[in-house]
Amino acid sequence: MSITLVNPKGLPEIDAYRQVSIATGSKLVFIAGQVAWDVDGVTVGEGDLAAQVEQCYLNINAALAEAGGSFDHVAKLTVYVVDWNPDKMPLLFEGITRAAAKLGVTPVPPATLLGVAALDVPEHLVEIEATAVID
Repeated sequence: MSITLVNPKGLPEIDAYRQVSIATGSKLVFIAGQVAWDVDGVTVGEGDLAAQVEQCYLNINAALAEAGGSFDHVAKLTVYVVDWNPDKMPLLFEGITRAAAKLGVTPVPPATLLGVAALDVPEHLVEIEATAVID
């Protein structure tokens, strides 16, 4: 396995992600920010943050598969949410949980969550980018 996820002593343990990703491997994969577009470029889940998060994860998985990897190879995620506030956290987790169930994974790599004013098109509520390391 090219990725080891850990919560080191001296840092808080967080259920949603691990604090550190230790990566070894020969192929670095940088996935552009994924939005809630389906294969035809149609926005999925307009107005529904959980549905859009789920679609972002599914899109990341498709990109990883093309590179010969899976969510097990993700070293870091960056999540951008429009008009973020802590009340949106349950919807974010709901989307992650639904995607994880569909994909059969537990996606807990280190992650950064940023609130933003807007994304590329008005109906997009979230964008997620990923970095992966594949053996």
